[in-house]
Amino acid sequence: MADRSPYAALVERLPVRRDELVLRGGRTACWTYGPPDAARTVVFLHGLRGDHHGLEPITAHLDDLRVVVPDLPGFGASPPLPTDAHDVAGYAAWAGELLDAVGGDPVLAGHSFGSIVAAATAAAARPRALVLVNPIATTPRGAATRLTVGYHGLAAALPERLGTALLRSPVITRIASGAMATTPDRALRRWIHAEHGRYFAGFADRRVLLEAFHASISHDVAEFAPAIGAPTLLVAAERDTIAPLQAQRALRFPDARLVVVPAVGHLTHYEAPAAVAAAISEFVCGS
Repeated sequence: MADRSPYAALVERLPVRRDELVLRGGRTACWTYGPPDAARTVVFLHGLRGDHHGLEPITAHLDDLRVVVPDLPGFGASPPLPTDAHDVAGYAAWAGELLDAVGGDPVLAGHSFGSIVAAATAAAARPRALVLVNPIATTPRGAATRLTVGYHGLAAALPERLGTALLRSPVITRIASGAMATTPDRALRRWIHAEHGRYFAGFADRRVLLEAFHASISHDVAEFAPAIGAPTLLVAAERDTIAPLQAQRALRFPDARLVVVPAVGHLTHYEAPAAVAAAISEFVCGS
């Protein structure tokens, strides 16, 4: 059944609490998974057009940690930032306040676009440690990027109602989902497409998405890496075309280790969450 997560049984047995925090003058919806008295806390930032649901397959395998997953402002259940732009600087300022609000000397983690925000935050906020999953090591290039830029440019040029409809198009979402999925498991692919269909359109408005999209293609982890003193774990995917493995190897962190998940692409959080979680747990519990 496409609507039933293959990880649902694991997610359902995990303690979870929903909270709202006031950050940068606005509300942020947060979900806290795992035992509240866990020895280590991880704050995990999701990728572009996602929300907390996308990281649940990983958090379900991190049952020895307390994991706080917010919906980034302007996505999911979190309204837009009241005064800041939804760019890397705006999100990094928000994430710095989030770390302070969570407390307990947390590890900061981010997936995809969340990796850029997490890296920018870590360069200033100095978290206990940093975990970047499918990190965007270089700004994207190539034909696919040009098509994506053109698509967002057309959505920006159209009247707002039409532009927003184009950005929420289920046809475009399905094409993007098909391009990212690498698993040969047909049932898992159907569920991934269903997940993207449910959550890719969950942005607050066109302005928020366009600001975040332009931030995602104009910044990368490499620009922040040299200033990050915290121990860092990079979790890369062997077949990732959005965040290629060779770009991860070229990153210049003062203190970083690289774990490669074999035979998967950019959707490690859907296709190989157990492997990602194992790498995170070993790193966090040893830091």
